[in-house]
Amino acid sequence: MRNQNADISARIASLDDWRGTTLARVRELIHAADPDVVEEVKWRGVPVWSHDGILCTGESYKKAVKLTFAKGASLPDPKGLFNASLDGNTRRAIDLHEGDTLDATAFKALIRAAIKHNQR
Repeated sequence: MRNQNADISARIASLDDWRGTTLARVRELIHAADPDVVEEVKWRGVPVWSHDGILCTGESYKKAVKLTFAKGASLPDPKGLFNASLDGNTRRAIDLHEGDTLDATAFKALIRAAIKHNQR
């Protein structure tokens, strides 16, 4: 069995620009919110964070890092972090662009809400 943490570290390292820095920061915040989070790499190198089901994925594109919450439409988002995939019935996403700052407190609250939702 491969070391999934190493796979995510390798994926982040392969992004030698702002996207790697952003994904590393997101990873740090997820672990701060949930020390028991499970990390995997799926679907051609996409980092996936789970706890009793998928919490979110961290896709990297040329102009964005997209954090897709599998059940985001069911989660409270009082700080309005979700800014993409708003039309679907299930998923919601946060698109981060170069220079964006993610509200750490609100993001960790979103991760904790996703865990609670998965545990229902």
